[in-house]
Amino acid sequence: MLISEIFYSVQGEGSLIGTPSVFVRTSGCNLRCGWCDTPYASWKPEGDEMSVAAILDAVNQHPTRFVVVTGGEPMIAKEMAFLLATLRENGKHITIETAGTISPDGVPCDLASISPKLAHSTPDEATAGKAWVEKHERLRLQPEVLRAWCSTYAFQLKFVVASEADVDEVRAVVDSIGVLVPPEQILLMPEGIKPEVLRLRQAWLVEVCKQTGWRYSPRLHIDLFGNQRGT
Repeated sequence: MLISEIFYSVQGEGSLIGTPSVFVRTSGCNLRCGWCDTPYASWKPEGDEMSVAAILDAVNQHPTRFVVVTGGEPMIAKEMAFLLATLRENGKHITIETAGTISPDGVPCDLASISPKLAHSTPDEATAGKAWVEKHERLRLQPEVLRAWCSTYAFQLKFVVASEADVDEVRAVVDSIGVLVPPEQILLMPEGIKPEVLRLRQAWLVEVCKQTGWRYSPRLHIDLFGNQRGT
């Protein structure tokens, strides 16, 4: 399995924010978000081939049961089901961070952290090329796959929001899933990798959350460490 990085930090986003966790970041993605903050695991995948045994050994070096499997898109990794089963057998709490474009097929998961991609994620054709733009648009939203995740696991829907115009799109995506989604399981997170950009967006995002009952999710790791790998 191609692994971009394994590191120990605190969860920076979502309902488990602040929880000491081991992050296992696979390399490779089936999307090409224009604002991707981990291009080394998506646009230009890099890393080392590691066996599931080696990954487990790296995870066990740290004093926590919380493991976050992320990417890239971790669900495209060929040995992902085996890795997740192994983590479960070893008593780990598993969060899967996914765009919700690949069916879960019953893999072990304690928290599905699903981040459906809105229209502003589509890359510029001059940068990505026509083929990737078309593929991204075709794959980025799949209501039936989102429904499978939300019907099977404890979940949170985590939306990267860039402008107030995105709020209506969030509503439309949630409605398309076709399952009851409690408002507190809909998380809005400002797009950006610089603290000053996040601060500009958080003021109106908090007001949206107050009006809707949705949750505001900061990007704690940016505040603590900046946009650095391994954090």
